[in-house]
Amino acid sequence: MLTIFKSKAAAEVIMYQKHSKPILDLLGKDVNRGVITADEADAAIARLESEIEQRKGKPAAADGKADKEGQADNDDDKQRNAEAVSFSTRVYPLLEMLRAAKKGGYPVAWGI
Repeated sequence: MLTIFKSKAAAEVIMYQKHSKPILDLLGKDVNRGVITADEADAAIARLESEIEQRKGKPAAADGKADKEGQADNDDDKQRNAEAVSFSTRVYPLLEMLRAAKKGGYPVAWGI
Protein backbone atom coordinates (compact mmCIF):
# COMPACT_ATOMS: atom_id res chain seq x y z
CA MET A 1 0.00 0.00 0.00
CA LEU A 2 1.15 3.54 -0.73
CA THR A 3 1.09 6.77 1.23
CA ILE A 4 0.77 9.80 -1.02
CA PHE A 5 1.63 13.11 0.65
CA LYS A 6 -0.02 16.11 -1.00
CA SER A 7 0.40 19.84 -0.59
CA LYS A 8 -0.14 22.90 -2.75
CA ALA A 9 3.44 23.84 -1.86
CA ALA A 10 5.19 20.94 -3.63
CA ALA A 11 4.84 17.93 -5.89
CA GLU A 12 3.40 14.75 -4.38
CA VAL A 13 5.69 12.56 -2.29
CA ILE A 14 4.92 8.85 -2.60
CA MET A 15 6.16 6.16 -0.22
CA TYR A 16 5.30 2.60 0.58
CA GLN A 17 3.29 2.51 3.80
CA LYS A 18 5.93 0.35 5.46
CA HIS A 19 8.37 3.26 4.98
CA SER A 20 6.01 6.12 5.82
CA LYS A 21 4.67 4.49 9.01
CA PRO A 22 7.86 4.96 11.09
CA ILE A 23 8.06 8.58 9.95
CA LEU A 24 4.43 9.29 10.80
CA ASP A 25 4.74 7.40 14.10
CA LEU A 26 7.50 9.84 15.07
CA LEU A 27 5.11 12.69 14.37
CA GLY A 28 2.22 11.07 16.23
CA LYS A 29 0.15 10.78 13.06
CA ASP A 30 -1.98 7.97 11.60
CA VAL A 31 -0.46 6.35 8.52
CA ASN A 32 -3.84 5.86 6.81
CA ARG A 33 -5.09 9.44 6.85
CA GLY A 34 -3.94 12.72 8.28
CA VAL A 35 -2.74 16.26 7.95
CA ILE A 36 0.15 18.36 9.16
CA THR A 37 -0.97 21.96 9.24
CA ALA A 38 1.35 24.86 8.46
CA ASP A 39 1.36 25.63 12.20
CA GLU A 40 2.46 22.05 13.00
CA ALA A 41 5.17 22.06 10.33
CA ASP A 42 7.85 23.63 12.57
CA ALA A 43 7.50 20.90 15.20
CA ALA A 44 7.37 18.16 12.54
CA ILE A 45 10.51 19.46 10.82
CA ALA A 46 12.36 19.74 14.13
CA ARG A 47 11.35 16.20 15.16
CA LEU A 48 12.46 14.68 11.85
CA GLU A 49 15.76 16.61 11.84
CA SER A 50 16.39 15.47 15.42
CA GLU A 51 15.81 11.84 14.41
CA ILE A 52 18.19 12.24 11.47
CA GLU A 53 20.89 13.53 13.84
CA GLN A 54 20.32 10.64 16.25
CA ARG A 55 20.66 8.08 13.45
CA LYS A 56 23.80 9.54 11.87
CA GLY A 57 26.57 6.98 11.69
CA LYS A 58 24.22 4.05 12.18
CA PRO A 59 23.75 1.47 9.42
CA ALA A 60 20.76 1.95 7.14
CA ALA A 61 19.87 -1.76 7.12
CA ALA A 62 16.71 -2.50 9.09
CA ASP A 63 16.26 1.26 9.70
CA GLY A 64 19.51 1.45 11.62
CA LYS A 65 18.76 -1.50 13.87
CA ALA A 66 21.05 -4.15 12.42
CA ASP A 67 22.30 -6.65 14.96
CA LYS A 68 25.74 -8.27 15.06
CA GLU A 69 24.45 -11.82 14.55
CA GLY A 70 22.52 -10.86 11.42
CA GLN A 71 25.44 -9.32 9.55
CA ALA A 72 25.90 -10.33 5.95
CA ASP A 73 27.51 -13.74 5.53
CA ASN A 74 27.09 -14.19 1.81
CA ASP A 75 27.16 -12.04 -1.33
CA ASP A 76 23.34 -11.70 -1.54
CA ASP A 77 23.12 -10.35 2.02
CA LYS A 78 26.01 -7.97 1.37
CA GLN A 79 24.28 -6.67 -1.75
CA ARG A 80 21.01 -6.11 0.13
CA ASN A 81 22.77 -4.23 2.92
CA ALA A 82 24.62 -2.07 0.39
CA GLU A 83 21.30 -1.10 -1.20
CA ALA A 84 19.59 -0.17 2.07
CA VAL A 85 18.17 3.34 2.18
CA SER A 86 19.01 5.48 5.21
CA PHE A 87 16.33 7.25 7.24
CA SER A 88 17.66 10.67 6.21
CA THR A 89 17.51 9.76 2.53
CA ARG A 90 14.01 8.35 2.84
CA VAL A 91 12.61 11.33 4.78
CA TYR A 92 14.31 14.06 2.68
CA PRO A 93 11.49 14.59 0.11
CA LEU A 94 8.89 14.86 2.88
CA LEU A 95 11.09 17.28 4.81
CA GLU A 96 11.40 19.49 1.73
CA MET A 97 7.63 19.37 1.27
CA LEU A 98 7.11 20.36 4.92
CA ARG A 99 9.53 23.27 4.59
CA ALA A 100 7.77 24.53 1.45
CA ALA A 101 4.35 24.05 3.04
CA LYS A 102 5.42 26.01 6.12
CA LYS A 103 6.80 28.82 3.98
CA GLY A 104 3.63 29.01 1.88
CA GLY A 105 1.22 28.45 4.76
CA TYR A 106 -0.19 25.22 3.30
CA PRO A 107 -1.00 21.90 4.98
CA VAL A 108 0.47 18.53 4.03
CA ALA A 109 -2.18 15.80 3.80
CA TRP A 110 -2.32 12.10 2.98
CA GLY A 111 -5.02 9.46 2.66
CA ILE A 112 -7.56 11.88 1.24
